[in-house]
Amino acid sequence: MTTTFPGGTSITLLGVYDDLAPDGLAGGSPHLHLASTECYIVVGGSGVLQTVDAGGYRETALIPGVVVWFTPGTIHRAVNRGGLQVVVLMDNAGLPEAGDAVMTFPADVVGDPNRYRASATLPTRASVPERARDAAARRDLAVEGFITIRDAVIAGDERPLRKFHAAAARIVEERAGRWASIVSEGPLAKAKVSLAVVGELARGRFGHLADSALLRAPDPDGERTFGMCGRLRAYDVGGADRLPPQRPARRQDGEPAA
Repeated sequence: MTTTFPGGTSITLLGVYDDLAPDGLAGGSPHLHLASTECYIVVGGSGVLQTVDAGGYRETALIPGVVVWFTPGTIHRAVNRGGLQVVVLMDNAGLPEAGDAVMTFPADVVGDPNRYRASATLPTRASVPERARDAAARRDLAVEGFITIRDAVIAGDERPLRKFHAAAARIVEERAGRWASIVSEGPLAKAKVSLAVVGELARGRFGHLADSALLRAPDPDGERTFGMCGRLRAYDVGGADRLPPQRPARRQDGEPAA
């Protein structure tokens, strides 16, 4: 069944890592997405979004109320300057989890798919401190490669960026063939439903209104996972429940309460 959540997207609460990388900045692992657009809605704390894209290198302040998004190919790094909390709205729900993201490891690692896979995969550990150390080591390796790309772009040399794009595309080439179904069953299916509704309304038909509903995603349970940028709580918007009808509270005079 097609999810009713807007646009076939996903939503995650992200607490950006607050431990220091080798360059003295706290934050997440720089990476890009090859097929999906990502949106940050800042809800707490402060930080900076460092990006490298076709227009060069930028730093964008992240404070509550800021909304930014970046298209495929944009290398991004979330820097935490104190309690940075972000709601992440992600294009193509399920596709990033299927391998749409590639981290900016040094060129010799990204250039070897087997070495990349070994460096990107976090070992299964029993304790939270062990998993935190593994995530930090992965982040630090990505920062190392990011600094090389960033500094070259600032100096006017785009060759490391172009080489990284090419290497990232090679890494996902084999699995990308399986992504079409995620897009067709997610955002494309949702768009087709909307087109059908618009067509019906243009004919004066409104039967879909009888199926209106309020839904709520289940509260995330369990421990926050270790993601690329920080500790994550993902919402299962595909498993949302319809809320039952509710009688409005009434005042003593019998009128519904405001």
